[in-house]
Amino acid sequence: MHDMWYRRQATKFNGVSYPVQRAAGAVYTPEGQKQVRSLINYYLENAGLIRKTFEDLGYKCNGGENSPYLWIKTGGDSWAFFDLLLKNANIICTPGSGFGRCGKGYIRISSFNSREKVEEAVERIKLALGH
Repeated sequence: MHDMWYRRQATKFNGVSYPVQRAAGAVYTPEGQKQVRSLINYYLENAGLIRKTFEDLGYKCNGGENSPYLWIKTGGDSWAFFDLLLKNANIICTPGSGFGRCGKGYIRISSFNSREKVEEAVERIKLALGH
């Protein structure tokens, strides 16, 4: 009996469920493509706001134009900058040194959040960095 039950379960639950397959397929419909483009634009606008803030504060930035992630050159240790934003602005970013030697001296910030939260975050960043 155990072998039959195992065979049934392994066959029945092997692979992606039908509802998930249908949802994935919906992405490729015209309406799905429209929704995907809208969501991408939303996060890229958030990234643009973050990028502008850091550039206005005098930091060099990479990304945020075709990617929801921004790399900000900190001018120092990425962990120290991480700590500064965490303690003074309650902002969490990713220290670039976690990505290897090429990430040292950078932080990575994501634009995946609501516009309201991003606007609040950039205001706290401005205050934390003394501007």
